[in-house]
Amino acid sequence: MVSSEHDPAMDGTEPAGAVLPDGVPADGRYAEVDVAIVMESTYPYLKGGVSAVVHDIITGNPDLTFGIIHITWDHDSPRTDLYGMPGNVRWVKVVYLSMADHPEFTSSRPADLRMNHRERLVLSHRLVDALQALAAGEGKPVWDLIAEGMAASTRRYPLWALLGSAEFMETYRDRMPTLGMSLSELFWCLREFFSLAYAVLGQTMPRARVYHAHTTGYASLLAANAARENQGSFLLTEHNLYVRDTINTLLGRRMDKPVTRQDYRTFDVGGRDRMWMAWWIEMGRLCYPEAYATTYLYPDAVAEARELGLDSTAVHVIPNGIVIDEFDGAYAERRDATRLLRQEGVEAHRWRLVYIARVVPIKGLLDLIESMRILRERGLRFHLDVCGPTEHAPDYYERCVARIAELGLEDVITVRGTINVREHLSDWDLFLLPSYNEGLPVVSLETMGAGIPTVSTDVGALRPVVLDAITAQDGTVLDPSGFIISPGDPVLMADRIQQVTSDVDLFERMSRSARARAETAFNLLRVNAAYHELYVEGGVGRPRADAAHNAGARRPHGVPPSSRGRHRAPRRPVKWNWSRKPKGRSAAK
Repeated sequence: MVSSEHDPAMDGTEPAGAVLPDGVPADGRYAEVDVAIVMESTYPYLKGGVSAVVHDIITGNPDLTFGIIHITWDHDSPRTDLYGMPGNVRWVKVVYLSMADHPEFTSSRPADLRMNHRERLVLSHRLVDALQALAAGEGKPVWDLIAEGMAASTRRYPLWALLGSAEFMETYRDRMPTLGMSLSELFWCLREFFSLAYAVLGQTMPRARVYHAHTTGYASLLAANAARENQGSFLLTEHNLYVRDTINTLLGRRMDKPVTRQDYRTFDVGGRDRMWMAWWIEMGRLCYPEAYATTYLYPDAVAEARELGLDSTAVHVIPNGIVIDEFDGAYAERRDATRLLRQEGVEAHRWRLVYIARVVPIKGLLDLIESMRILRERGLRFHLDVCGPTEHAPDYYERCVARIAELGLEDVITVRGTINVREHLSDWDLFLLPSYNEGLPVVSLETMGAGIPTVSTDVGALRPVVLDAITAQDGTVLDPSGFIISPGDPVLMADRIQQVTSDVDLFERMSRSARARAETAFNLLRVNAAYHELYVEGGVGRPRADAAHNAGARRPHGVPPSSRGRHRAPRRPVKWNWSRKPKGRSAAK
């Protein structure tokens, strides 16, 4: 292994003498690893679906070494390992976005450029030219400026210092006349962009063969640049569409609304919102071509990503997965419970319903509470457990609790908070997901593994998981394992719950199909084998001297870009062949 020295006190990542986050090397040494996982505010310090997937990838590839690059806001963010990181994780590198951790940025002045008026003017026009080229689909001029003025290992001047110069502000104002912002507003908005870019580009990352980002945005920008600086490769996995979700949040829109790369030019929004839309969209367009491969959880996400600028990089559809035999006990209990259900009859049964998600607006719990009101009025005997973190959106949580009380539903709805879901799978008959935004929730697969049918909104990968045709290895086309409905329709949710709970034959077919679909299409051994193959494609296991020549390696700064994939027609998504045998990879937790 190659070790690199790093003094946290020198780059602002950790104050001298500070208590380091779990997994950060106390001596500042970061060994070279096979794969550096790049995350935003998730693994290993926050629980959630993406964190669980990353943990499975790491534990499922025990012969590889990993590092974690964890992007978060500041030193007050969570810093305690919640997963008991596996032994093949060598380190955690924490990157802070807040400028409180980067005083060298805020103290910079135009004089630090060491340029005269004419040179600053030329650089200003060059920067605007590069941004306009990016908007037209060409990222090389921006990457050249990043190499010269941002990336720690190659920069010759502090590009961010240009922002405070009269030359830049005048150039930007004259060449971007339709922004609808005052010069002061423009300055502060651009300062935010520069500061965020500096936070992820301003220090050289530890060496890895593959930098695997699990979202676009800042994680992709960091990973793509780290691959360039360290002659590695950049792999991108989009669990959900970061750009779409971020822009919809900014504009207060429903989270399932599509977003395209043209929208910042056409939406009727203010200048500042338009600037932020452009920032997120163009950051994605800058990074997409840098990835040697991009993976998605379901095919429809690929089509949406194309509209956001995904180009001709190799695209793979790799769903999440579970170790199916870990759910054998819960499934056996489900089959016993179904036999008892037949004996007592559906009308006498008290149906055990469960919501498993964060209590936040995009997950739709308020809608589900309304569905419970409707079902009670219709006479259904039921109890709903609400399981998941309640602290992420306190105001919304209080609204949900107040609505339960207002409707007099306290005796049929219990808010249980965060629990170990696997220990309680035999407690529930039906899994309900009223969400407005998902990728492929691992909990959906876990409930399926236990034979629990689903009623879910039509978001993310839920339709192909629950409803679309899946062919078993014996050629049987499996039945649906539940119902899929439009988001935001409590009446339809109640209708579908009632449809399942009034027909024991339908319930049993969905239960058996849930288990069969999980066994057939969402086997974690095959998922981890798929990622392992992509890591090898990116250069893992090869001498570093050869890594620059493999299909995924990125070029060093200053080396002209190859024409790889830039003039080909966009490739169709590659669906993983789930009938293939996994190559013996361990998925032990």
